[in-house]
Amino acid sequence: MITQKQWAHIERGSIQRVTAINLFLDDIYHDAKILKDKVVPKDLVLTNKNYSPQMEGLTLPHKSYASICGVDLVRGADGEFLVLEDNARTPSGVSYVVENRHLTLRTFPDLARATSIRTVSDYGQRLVESLRQLAMNPSLENPQVVLLSPGTFNSAYFEHVFLAREMGVPLVEGRDLLVDNDRVYMKTILGLEPVDIIYRRIDDQFIDPEAFNPKSLLGVPGLMRAYRAGNVTLTNAIGTGIADDKAIYAYMPRIIRYYLGEDAILPNVETHICREPEGLAYTLQNLENLVVKPVGESGGYGVVIGPRSSKKVLADLRRKLKAAPDNFISQPMISLSVAPTLCSRGVEPRHVDLRPFVVSGRSTWVLPGGLTRVALKKGSLIVNSSQGGGSKDTWVLA
Repeated sequence: MITQKQWAHIERGSIQRVTAINLFLDDIYHDAKILKDKVVPKDLVLTNKNYSPQMEGLTLPHKSYASICGVDLVRGADGEFLVLEDNARTPSGVSYVVENRHLTLRTFPDLARATSIRTVSDYGQRLVESLRQLAMNPSLENPQVVLLSPGTFNSAYFEHVFLAREMGVPLVEGRDLLVDNDRVYMKTILGLEPVDIIYRRIDDQFIDPEAFNPKSLLGVPGLMRAYRAGNVTLTNAIGTGIADDKAIYAYMPRIIRYYLGEDAILPNVETHICREPEGLAYTLQNLENLVVKPVGESGGYGVVIGPRSSKKVLADLRRKLKAAPDNFISQPMISLSVAPTLCSRGVEPRHVDLRPFVVSGRSTWVLPGGLTRVALKKGSLIVNSSQGGGSKDTWVLA
């Protein structure tokens, strides 16, 4: 449960953060003032593997690059909410938010009726309404939205099917679309139908074999040409991964202050940037007490928790840090909050975090609840589903 007061704080902080992320992305792909003013190191952005030169000079409606953004929060020992990381590429998990709620309402109807809870069931409709606001041609009365999935072998395919149904839009794969004269069309039994907005769940490098990986069979040849011609909207935009890079994360308080003139409502976890000499020195001196993360990874992969690692693992990590310090950040091990969790031996405490989903169109809205992820392994701090984590229904009190 999250109280109304707690949620108001989370909501304000999440909107502030995503607003700054979108302004940052618009800036670096246009005038790059933040780089010229040396608030963020130029080489950290321009040499980053998530930076996309194809986006330079492309202006998006409402400057909405990360139209759907997940902000991962943890609670420290003092109860303060802290941002652990940002998810600005293709954040997943919102289907579990809605399905968990449906399951809870079916299983505990009396408990739910006795408690005033903010709804999450309108997420699909709210999302598609926001996406339609991002059409490149604002005069379109009812722009066609589709959800582009890699297909049935993707681990999040359940979510793609669920969201397409909730949004009331077609679920397509790359082979269902084609580009003709820089215009995107969907193949249907009645012929070709124009597509205006693509909610993509395919990574940048696979979305267009003409522009990125030529071996990709998942994407649509010519999609970037149509995008740059202003004939289709891709959301989230190409190149948003630079904003959720873990090295950029460390600069987020400065980014918020630069664009909004405000201090971060939701502070970062203390972060040491190993590309900076003092950050690397501190990390190497305190390796056994820190959590070390590779900057370009997601899903919990590559994370080394110092206090729980063997001497061999730490020695190997030390070599990697010295060889390629730019690839890592380090943070103190946070004493994550726990929640009662039903396990095979009864109810036991398990570590949790919270991912609010922030949707941006003409305005910005936060789904009242978000994804509470739970580390099901006893003592584990890794809550990612790809690493054996689970999820919980999350109630925001009205």
